[in-house]
Amino acid sequence: MTRALADWWDALELWLTQLAFPFQVALAVVVVLPLCWLVAGLADRVAGVVTEAVRRRR
Repeated sequence: MTRALADWWDALELWLTQLAFPFQVALAVVVVLPLCWLVAGLADRVAGVVTEAVRRRR
């Protein structure tokens, strides 16, 4: 299973690095930006929950 995942990742990485630069940028904008936005939103919610829990304890 791990080997198959590593092979898939290598193939994806090779495909991505062989794309022309404008396509790499477009793909990053379409995939990476929304992913970062979701992770930031999740981190904000977790921080809010932790902060509220600490505030209630005091």
